Amino acid sequence: MKLNSITLVLAGLLGTPAAWAVDAAAGESALPEMTVTGTREGELLSETAATVGIVKEQALRETRPTHPKDILNQISGVWVSNLSGEGHSTAIRQPLTTGAVYLYLEDGIPTRSTGFFNHNALYEINVPQSGGIEVMKGPGSALYGSDAIGGTINVLTRTPPREAEFELAGEAGSHGWGRILVGGGNAHGDDAWRASLNITHSDGWQESAGYDRQAGTARWDRALGEDALLKTVLSFSKVDQQHVGKLSRGELDAVPRTNNTPFSYRDVEAFRLSTAYEKETAHSLVSITPYVRDNSMEIIPNWSVGYDPSRYVTENRSFGFLSKYRRDFEPMRARLIVGLDFDYSPGSRDENSIKVNKTTNAYGGTRYSLDSTVAPVRIYDYDVSYRGISPYVHGEASLTDRLRLNAGLRYDDMQYDYDNKFNSGVAGATQGAAGFFPAGGWYGHVASTKVGYSHWGPKLGLTYAFNDTVNGFAAYSNSFRAPSEGQVFRGSRESTAAKAQAAAESLLNLEPVTVDNLELGLRGKSGAVRFEASVYHMTKQDDIVSYTDPVTTQRIVVNAGETLHRGIELGLGLPLAQDWQVDASLSYAKHTYETWVVSGTADYSGKEMEAAPRVIANTRLTYQPGYLNGGRIQLEWVRLGSYWLDAGNTGKYNGHNLANLRANYRFGKRMELYGSVSNLFDKRYAETADGTGVAPTYTAGLPRTLVLGLQAKW
Repeated sequence: MKLNSITLVLAGLLGTPAAWAVDAAAGESALPEMTVTGTREGELLSETAATVGIVKEQALRETRPTHPKDILNQISGVWVSNLSGEGHSTAIRQPLTTGAVYLYLEDGIPTRSTGFFNHNALYEINVPQSGGIEVMKGPGSALYGSDAIGGTINVLTRTPPREAEFELAGEAGSHGWGRILVGGGNAHGDDAWRASLNITHSDGWQESAGYDRQAGTARWDRALGEDALLKTVLSFSKVDQQHVGKLSRGELDAVPRTNNTPFSYRDVEAFRLSTAYEKETAHSLVSITPYVRDNSMEIIPNWSVGYDPSRYVTENRSFGFLSKYRRDFEPMRARLIVGLDFDYSPGSRDENSIKVNKTTNAYGGTRYSLDSTVAPVRIYDYDVSYRGISPYVHGEASLTDRLRLNAGLRYDDMQYDYDNKFNSGVAGATQGAAGFFPAGGWYGHVASTKVGYSHWGPKLGLTYAFNDTVNGFAAYSNSFRAPSEGQVFRGSRESTAAKAQAAAESLLNLEPVTVDNLELGLRGKSGAVRFEASVYHMTKQDDIVSYTDPVTTQRIVVNAGETLHRGIELGLGLPLAQDWQVDASLSYAKHTYETWVVSGTADYSGKEMEAAPRVIANTRLTYQPGYLNGGRIQLEWVRLGSYWLDAGNTGKYNGHNLANLRANYRFGKRMELYGSVSNLFDKRYAETADGTGVAPTYTAGLPRTLVLGLQAKW
């Protein structure tokens, strides 16, 4: 059988829903909407007991995001902030955070190992040239393990074409923006392939804020007989980016182009290779996907220069596989999936303490500079290997023609094997470079050891079809997050060796964060109107937080109490008239500390969490007349509500409203001119805000920015 004959059968199994494969080939599809993230293979969205936001390939091609926020913020309840370059923090059923509460996937494979989380994970994926994105909100299904708390973001690779094609796009814009996107593919006999390359440069709109990026994806599909397919994906990203420091309120208002940490940077390299084998018969499926990953980063982090300045290099290599067996049964359309995931990821950290100088300017901002007169001092040197073994089971059955039940259970057994290179593996403390403490500060080290975690994660859900076009669901899920290697084995800077050693030893006692989530949803369409709604109630226990003890001035990392996360998410698509369409998403949420007492001196119980906006909204008005030859004009309004700056609720950021404009025009079938204007009215705003009501700090948002591009296809 030729590859093109079985692509639609197995495309959903291997990362692209069948309905989307038809969209890419023919532009339209009469098939029902599919999702692949819940069970790692194509499944009807109407029978998925979870809230899944779907960005189709066509939407990516039309939006042409210059940052992941440009496309992901169109999903209800999703907010991604731009932390300069393509860096980002995310809020999905959680406050805006850089914490490890999200799981990032590429074709269902985690882009990083548990314990080596990177909140900027989307710059390690070639998002603009992907085949779509799915966001499964809330704790992950029984098929996913650690980190899938706030949501699971699955970026899908593009399906290879049915015949030869090639496309080239060039872009130029404000602040030295330039990007080349080139890609193409072909099919022959049992083989089909596609390759894409993304080369991006920006000078940055702030001082010393440029970045360069090269990213690529190659996919090769091969038919194996009548009922099997082999899919190989190679992905890489290289990012060279300068960081931008926080600004005071005065700087944000008067000199927003200021960069208070111009020496801060990161160099990132990411490589992934996987081969998925899928064999499906009339009643069964066998799937195994071995993979390798290689991630490295050299960085001077801008967020810690004020209390713990350092330069470090982390490396992480992974060898693992995802495997499952699925069996279908005639009675009740029953389905049983059993699987096993394995991940072995050796990694390392080499870190030097550095000396920085600081000055205060006329706007109340603190500017830092690297002091080259004080030599860097090695403070951490260790290897750490992560090993995870995770069996799981998932079952589904239709109790009636309209009611379908699913349930799953996953067990995660995880271990860190830590090898301390200091003092031949013996515990002790190391003195850092001269800095904010007279003696340079101290860092504690535990002896070489092994630390393990385990967790049982259940899930139960049901879907109900009210009619052919409207369905609802109810679900309970439980998930967890193991402490990262940096939280377990890297202590903070302390004023004495004794404090540093005590802090380091206490980290070995950190427990995993656990969550329980209840959720109800309704989705469907009435005529040409599409709608979705969901409500959730999630509790998180033993969250890992850090704070400075007001008595000892020691920086402490602990499991802290319980938080409550409640919200409602709404989405709507509505044709207004011929050629006019409005799409809107809205979420209202409240995130609170139920129990959190800090060292007996401060009680935040009952307070709202910091960086937790109640309101997130996105509305898009699209005009697509015939004279644009398939092009469109789209005006977008985005709203981020106000939120508290700190856990004590002493000050607020008032939120902001922004307008964006996009348009494109097609010259026949081969040429297309497109452009966008971000922050159309040049509003001054903050991507993130924190601190206190007395001394707030801000990450300045992008001013009005224009991008123009031209694309050619052959």
